[in-house]
Amino acid sequence: MKVERVAILGGGNGGITAAADLSNKGFEVSLFQSDKFCRNLDVIKDKGEILLQTLESESTEKVHLVTDDIKEAILGAQIIMLAIPGMAVEYFAEILAPVVREDQIIYINSAAAMGCIRFVNKAKEMGIEKKFKICESNSLTYGTRAFADEARVELSLRVKKLFLGSYPASDIDEIMESLSQLYDCFVPAKNIWHVNLENGNPEVHPGPALLNAGRIDYSNGEFWLYREGITEHTINVLQAVEKERVALGRALGFEVEGARESRINRGYLEEDKNKTLQELFNTSEVFGQIKGPTSVTNRYITEDISTGLVLWSSLGKILKVPTPNIDAIIVLGGTLLQTDFYKIGLTVEKLGIKGVHDKQGLIDAV
Repeated sequence: MKVERVAILGGGNGGITAAADLSNKGFEVSLFQSDKFCRNLDVIKDKGEILLQTLESESTEKVHLVTDDIKEAILGAQIIMLAIPGMAVEYFAEILAPVVREDQIIYINSAAAMGCIRFVNKAKEMGIEKKFKICESNSLTYGTRAFADEARVELSLRVKKLFLGSYPASDIDEIMESLSQLYDCFVPAKNIWHVNLENGNPEVHPGPALLNAGRIDYSNGEFWLYREGITEHTINVLQAVEKERVALGRALGFEVEGARESRINRGYLEEDKNKTLQELFNTSEVFGQIKGPTSVTNRYITEDISTGLVLWSSLGKILKVPTPNIDAIIVLGGTLLQTDFYKIGLTVEKLGIKGVHDKQGLIDAV
């Protein structure tokens, strides 16, 4: 399938950047504005363009359409990109599933949170039984900051390597052929479990952020996790979670990349064998631009525990893989925020995968 038009749903950093970048690459782009989950895109709508600033150049990129009409947004698009936070998957399924065609590819471009299965499950709850062509990557395709009120993007990184998985897994070759016309960074994942375990956010964000909770509270918004929160001691918690994540992947029959390897491959960290992982995070040109979390209720803690670590803990119980450090962060985060993350968080059973007791059952489900 030749891709000419892309509909982007989501008006945050990822969505606005994708609109500018893909327009720069020659695609006709529409941008959907949702009152609930998208930033105000009125300035972009009025201008009809976005200023795209990279480390090498600056250009003004046309946006074909900005609309709050979902049918209008996806009309004629070969690919519909959901550049949204993980917590928004069900909301977008509600508005998109009834109108999307079966030949349109849905690509969830964000930190992996089993969005494919959750999207399909929500559609089934609504009585929609379409055969969706749906996929997700383990992380966003950009390191970027977008300023909707200025119609401007500061793009610091086009990610060099991402894992792409489809649901069901058998659709991956067809979807890869189409998505590769947009980005050259994709490698096919074994399945959606593989994609999920290659999402490093639950590994990097909650543990170090919780250990800096007092500093976050005190700083009144002036906190930089990658510069100051990852230290010679908090890195130990990150690496303990890394070992458990790698063990989960091996129990499912595949190798996942380690924290150092994955971020070097994506382009976030430099390849310097003389620097420790802590030093690489502290000195990263890309991560160094990212402020936050600015509060302990930030997604770095809430979302990465509820849709990340809780799911990994759930997998561990089925696969008989101990996850003591993952569980400790879930419990500590729950105590800190007076929230039962085990109750509200994403589990294998909440994905509709019930009665599964081993590796093969998990693989067959996706």
